[in-house]
This record gives sequence, C-alpha cells and structure tokens, in this order.
Amino acid sequence: MIELLNFISYLITLYTYVIIAGVILSWLMAFGVINAYNPMVRSIWQGLNAVTEPLLAPIRNALPNMGGIDISPVVLLLALFFVQSVILPNIAKAFM
Repeated sequence: MIELLNFISYLITLYTYVIIAGVILSWLMAFGVINAYNPMVRSIWQGLNAVTEPLLAPIRNALPNMGGIDISPVVLLLALFFVQSVILPNIAKAFM
C-alpha cells in the first residue's frame, strides 16, 4: 500500500509540473513571446488544456470574478500540495 501512495505522490508532483507549464505557456502566449498560431505551440497548448481543464474549470466556476486575473491554478496547486503533504502521509501512517 505504501508503494501505491508513493506512486500517487509522484503523479501529483508530475501534475504540478504540468500545471506550471500550462501557466507559463499561457503567459508567453498572452505577452506575444511565442506565436499562438504555430501548429507546434497550438498542439502543446491543447494538450496541456486537455489535461488541466477538468480540474481547473470547476475551481474557476466556484471563484468570484476577479477581472483578468485567474487564480484557479494557485488554488489547485495549494490543494495538491495539501493532499501530498497532509492526506497521503496520514493514510500511510494508518497502514503501518
């Protein structure tokens, strides 16, 4: 069971990196650093959105409108860090 919890922790870390990559890519596209019409950039963007939007969309719907600022990735990262540092170790302690 501990190995499964370690694997889940690894997946959470990997998903954290994907969220950060999506945020950085959105900033680069918003500031015109990279061309959003490039097929390679567009495919990477669509792939990142396909992976992150199922968890970010409900958070965006629950948060109040803050103008042009999207803090849903921050909320999701905080939730992932909470699961990884509080919930998973407590589950591991329960099985020891």
